[in-house]
Amino acid sequence: MTALESRLGHLHVRQRLGLERDYEDHVFRKGTHFFHIENWHSMHGLVRGGLRLAGLHARARRNALAIEVRRNDVLVPLLPKAFDGFTLLHLSDLHLDINAEFLDALIERVRGLDYDLCVVTGDYRARTYGPIEATLAGLQRLRPYLKTIVYAVLGNHDTIRLVPRMEAMDYRLLLNEWVKLQQDGEAIYLAGIDDAHFYRMENFHRAAHDIPGRAISILLSHTPETYRHAAHAGFDLMLCGHTHGGQICLPGGIPVLTDADSPRRLAHGAWRYGDMLGYTSKGAGTSLVDVRLNCPPEVTLHRLRRHR
Repeated sequence: MTALESRLGHLHVRQRLGLERDYEDHVFRKGTHFFHIENWHSMHGLVRGGLRLAGLHARARRNALAIEVRRNDVLVPLLPKAFDGFTLLHLSDLHLDINAEFLDALIERVRGLDYDLCVVTGDYRARTYGPIEATLAGLQRLRPYLKTIVYAVLGNHDTIRLVPRMEAMDYRLLLNEWVKLQQDGEAIYLAGIDDAHFYRMENFHRAAHDIPGRAISILLSHTPETYRHAAHAGFDLMLCGHTHGGQICLPGGIPVLTDADSPRRLAHGAWRYGDMLGYTSKGAGTSLVDVRLNCPPEVTLHRLRRHR
């Protein structure tokens, strides 16, 4: 982790690793998020048992593999002309080691898509603790099918120990960092923050302070919970995930639970807060159990436009 410490600072890495050790495999813990359903092991059986009793389990598992391609046009009036039509493939909440069939379905869905850049908004591991080798194997297998540069952030299921191995596979992690995207002599900025849900390691000052004030900027955040801070930091677009859109929803796609401290209108799809546009992905994968009801998984193509 020495190279990571020199890049992010010793304190950030030390705190992240310390918090991970504190939180591993805890159902109940002190702090802002007292209860984490992901870590309540008996809930897995309760959810599956309830779906079986309702005769929905097999259907819900099939739904979880029926990944949809969503398209979202993002109107940015001051967007540089060189970026008009620039398209980002947005993946989120892969939880790669939860279902052996999922990765095949994801690869099949993304392999023929046309886009300029791929971004991933966290949660690569199924659990919030434990081994990472199966997750890394899935990321290694997926990478050749993502045909451009891939920028990514960590989620609340992810350990910072993933970062060196992911970057060796050519995933570029943004941990309270930004990059300048250039095209035909013009530029926009892409920033990413560390997890703001479980670990509270986001640092907007570090992620955005050096982005020019009038520049168009996009933020990658695992969770929509940072929407106020992102808007007031001057970002034009925020891309996030975490909620899974509810994953198990009432008819009409109404989420029962979103596990995010943000308005329910931010639980999935396009939204706006002040001058900032946002989009919360329903995620491609599943959490807790590999099922979905009334909430199809997605990968999203965001197309930046100057005019409609």
